[in-house]
Amino acid sequence: MMPPRARPLSPHVGIYRWQIGNSLSILHRATGIALALGLLALCYWLVSLAGGEQSYAAAAKLFASPLGLLFLMGWTFAFLYHLLNGVRHLFWDVGYGFERTQRHVSGWFAILGSLALTVCVWGFIWAVHRT
Repeated sequence: MMPPRARPLSPHVGIYRWQIGNSLSILHRATGIALALGLLALCYWLVSLAGGEQSYAAAAKLFASPLGLLFLMGWTFAFLYHLLNGVRHLFWDVGYGFERTQRHVSGWFAILGSLALTVCVWGFIWAVHRT
């Protein structure tokens, strides 16, 4: 009888270097989950709106709290990132942007663009609210 041979082990994640593509894919999934959770908050707001003045005031107070504003800003980022990354995927669907440099540039554009647009949206909300 022959002794059993040692089987090769799968490479551990620790030997791989960081890649933007994997991170963007994970971020896309995370923002999708954040959008689903934000939908629950939107439903809460709509139900409070239909529930009358007191329930709406309670919901408005919750969303205007520091934690509520942080949630809304995060939800805005999630929406904008998911949107820009979706546009990126639409370009891929028609055959553009598959080269390594193009993939990296479009990935960074999705991240930085969503950050910049989030700042612009909330800057606009802050400016309108001040007046």
